[in-house]
Amino acid sequence: MIHSAPSVSLPIHKYHGLGNDFVLLDNRQQPELLITPQQVIQICDRRFGVGADGVIFLLPSQSGSDFTMRIINSDGSEPEMCGNGIRCLAQFLGDLGVKSSTYRIHTLAGEMVLQVAEEGRITVDMGVPHLLAAEIPTTLATSSDKVIEQPLWVAGQTWSVTCVSMGNPHCVTFLPEIASLDLAAIGPQFEHHPVFPKRTNTEFVKVVSRNHLQMRVWERGAGATLACGTGACAVLVAAVLTQQAERQAVVELPGGSLRIEWNPENEHVFMTGPAQHVFSGVYDLV
Repeated sequence: MIHSAPSVSLPIHKYHGLGNDFVLLDNRQQPELLITPQQVIQICDRRFGVGADGVIFLLPSQSGSDFTMRIINSDGSEPEMCGNGIRCLAQFLGDLGVKSSTYRIHTLAGEMVLQVAEEGRITVDMGVPHLLAAEIPTTLATSSDKVIEQPLWVAGQTWSVTCVSMGNPHCVTFLPEIASLDLAAIGPQFEHHPVFPKRTNTEFVKVVSRNHLQMRVWERGAGATLACGTGACAVLVAAVLTQQAERQAVVELPGGSLRIEWNPENEHVFMTGPAQHVFSGVYDLV
C-alpha cells in the first residue's frame, strides 16, 4: 500500500495590486517564516498551485515598526521590497481588523510609511531613491557615479539605460514603442547580465507626455508581471533624471495605473494606487 505524505492546512489570502498578485500569510505569531521558499514555489505555480507572483508574510514588529513584511518571489528568491505587495499588505491588515490610517512597515529596504485613504487607495512613502552605481548595485559606472543613459549591450543590440535603486535594483530604458517587445526573450538577459551582481528588474518605457509614462516590466525573480510598484517609482525617477518628465506623473502599466511623485523638498518618492482582496481559503500544503 502506498501512503501519501501528510498535508498541512494553511490559511491563505490572495490579493492583487493592478494584477500583480500575491498570496498573503498571517505570520504574526512567530518571527520565522511559516513556509519554505520551496513551498512558496509550489503555491505560486499557476498550474499546480494557487498561482501568484509571490508570497507575502505579515510578521511581528521589528525596529519600532508596526509590522514586518517579507516576500518570497515565485522562483524562491527574496527581494528587498515590493510596492504593489506592500499596498496589498495594508489592505490585508485592514481585513484582519487591524485598521489604521497609517502603518509603519519594516522591510529589507527599510521602513515604509503607508497612508490609507477612505476610497481604498493607498499611498506609500517609498523613501529616497539611490542613484549611485554602488548602491544599485551595478558595474556600469564607477561606484560613486550615477548611471544615466549608459550604453548596455543586450540581446544583440545597444540599449541606453538609467539605473535606480528603490531598495531593490532597477534598469530603465526608454523606447519609442514597447508593445511589441518580446519580454520573455529579452527580460532574462537583462536580469542576469553580469553588470548587475544582484540581478535587476528591468522597465521598458514609452513617454506619452511629461505627466504620463507607459511601462512594461520584467521583474527579478518573477518574470513579466502586470505591474511593479517599485518599478513605477524607478521609472519616474529615471524620466526626471533624463529630463523627460515632471516630478509627478501617472505611470501606466499593463494592469492599471499608479500615481508617482518625487517630492522636491525631501526627495522621497510617493506611490499611490489600489489593492484588492481576491479570495481567502485553505491550501493543503504537502
